[in-house]
Amino acid sequence: MVGENVVIGVYEIKKALQIAHEQGLDLVEISPKAEPPVCKVVDYSKFKYEQKKKQKEIKAKTQKTVMKEIRFGPNTDEHDFNFKLKHAINFLKEGAKVKAYVHFVGRTIIFKERGEILLLKFAQQLEDHGKVEQLPKLEGKRMSIFITPKSVKK
Repeated sequence: MVGENVVIGVYEIKKALQIAHEQGLDLVEISPKAEPPVCKVVDYSKFKYEQKKKQKEIKAKTQKTVMKEIRFGPNTDEHDFNFKLKHAINFLKEGAKVKAYVHFVGRTIIFKERGEILLLKFAQQLEDHGKVEQLPKLEGKRMSIFITPKSVKK
C-alpha cells in the first residue's frame, strides 16, 4: 500500500480499508497484476479526474495523419502534371499523406498503361520528399498510389 500520510508496506485488506476510512479517503487498486497487488489511499474522484487528464494529454500529443488527394486523368498534360506535383510536394512537407489517382471516365479505361506510367512518373518525381506506400493499383475506374512523407516538420 502506498499514498500520502501512509506508512508504505504490505497490509491485509481489512487493515488497508481501515487506514483509508480513518483518513476519509478511498483505497484504490493501482496495479492488480503485481505480487502483492499495489493499492493507494486517495480520493477516488480526484484519482479518476487525474487519469482522464493524462489520457487527454496523450491523445493531444499523438499525431493525426491527414490524407490529401490529387486527381489525374489518363491524358493529363505536362503543365497540369507539374502544377499538381508542386501541390503534392507542399502536402508532403506539411506531413500529410498523398493519394494520387487517375480517374478513368467512359472509354478512357483502355488507357490503363498511360495511367500507370503517369502515377509511376509522379512517384519518381516525389522520391526526394516521400516514399511510396502502395504501388499503382486499379480499383474499378480508379488507379491509385499512396505516398507518405519521409520527414515530418512541425
